[in-house]
Amino acid sequence: MLDLLKSALGNSDLAEIVWLSLRVSGIALVFATVVGIPIGSALGLGRFVGRRLLVALMYTGMGFPPVVIGLFVYLLLSRSGPLGGLNSPLVPNLFTPGAMVLAQSIIAFPLVAGFTMAAVMGVDAGLRQQVRSLGATDWQTTVTVLLEAKVGVIVAVIAGFGGIISEVGAVMLVGGNIEGRTRVLTTAIVLETRQGNFEMALALGAILLAITFVVNVLMLRLQGKAFTE
Repeated sequence: MLDLLKSALGNSDLAEIVWLSLRVSGIALVFATVVGIPIGSALGLGRFVGRRLLVALMYTGMGFPPVVIGLFVYLLLSRSGPLGGLNSPLVPNLFTPGAMVLAQSIIAFPLVAGFTMAAVMGVDAGLRQQVRSLGATDWQTTVTVLLEAKVGVIVAVIAGFGGIISEVGAVMLVGGNIEGRTRVLTTAIVLETRQGNFEMALALGAILLAITFVVNVLMLRLQGKAFTE
């Protein structure tokens, strides 16, 4: 197993697969974070008509099967789909990394937004009242609450990353697992397993786990917390 792992690490094709995995999931996570944290904060702090419905939809999205998201994106971007014939640089084509980013962004968004909402809802309401009494604007109040709930917000980002870096169904549908173009670690594991190369699949799985561990450690460092706590 160790020899196979060393062989896999020395494979130039593997470096490309790892880089594509990190690039696709990283870009998708950025999109989901930029949109999800503000929306999660608004749902957690705001009181408006339709909020309960939006919260219910958010929780539903957190448990939505990724392969269904992949099917939705596939139908959206297919030639007969509503976005398939636009030929716009803003609309990715099927079986490209852009389509994979779109699918993973949709998967990660409710996770980031939902956990952010739960985190800000857990902050003492007295803090908001105190900050507002000092003349803070709504934006300043929201930032203060997010800083207070930073541990939960980091957990939201970690949950979003974990939900997409290990996802296979959606990226297989919209990416096609094309060698040298859209093959990522999860789809490579599926391919090796189907071919009966179980040791190589396990080696790739170990690499995926190692990458996930390292990224999560880096995110945890953003909290400023000691690992011994």
